[in-house]
Amino acid sequence: MNYKLENTNYAEFWLKLDQLVTASNIKIDRPRGTPHPRYPSFIYPLDYGYLEDTHSGDKADIDVWIGSLSSRTVTALICSVDLEKRDTEIKILLGCTSEERRGILNIHNTGSQSAILLV
Repeated sequence: MNYKLENTNYAEFWLKLDQLVTASNIKIDRPRGTPHPRYPSFIYPLDYGYLEDTHSGDKADIDVWIGSLSSRTVTALICSVDLEKRDTEIKILLGCTSEERRGILNIHNTGSQSAILLV
């Protein structure tokens, strides 16, 4: 199949994403260096959490990865599909360097998951 991105309003999309993040409280529930609650061999390389009082495709709050840059502005978005869980999700990357973005993308491209990075 040949897939093509059909959107000409990129600036408006990123502006609204920035507005959503700015208007939300960020809750970090899995700090950098801590193990995953169900998979203890996985150690979080960055802070991981969510935007409080938002909704994602999995009916939970929207997930965020928080990088090492001092600004918590949106630096990328990950869209993933998980065949085992039979769901899709987005993850907002805040203040992530290009190296951090690649590392997080690799995490979401394992096992039954596949993901793309939008910058």
